[in-house]
Amino acid sequence: MDASAIAAAVTANSQAQLQQEVSVEVLKKAIDIQAESAMQLVQAIPRPPAAVGSTAGGVIDIWA
Repeated sequence: MDASAIAAAVTANSQAQLQQEVSVEVLKKAIDIQAESAMQLVQAIPRPPAAVGSTAGGVIDIWA
């Protein structure tokens, strides 16, 4: 194996490793963005109204 073939193999391996690292970082960033968006959605859910009186039987559905 000559030196140019070894150099080409090392360069290709280095490029593949760099591409993999970049892909992982992009994936991590996408997951972070999705987690932040999900937290914003959860925080936007309105709180349920407080039950009248005690917690048991505070709301009765009388529609029949």
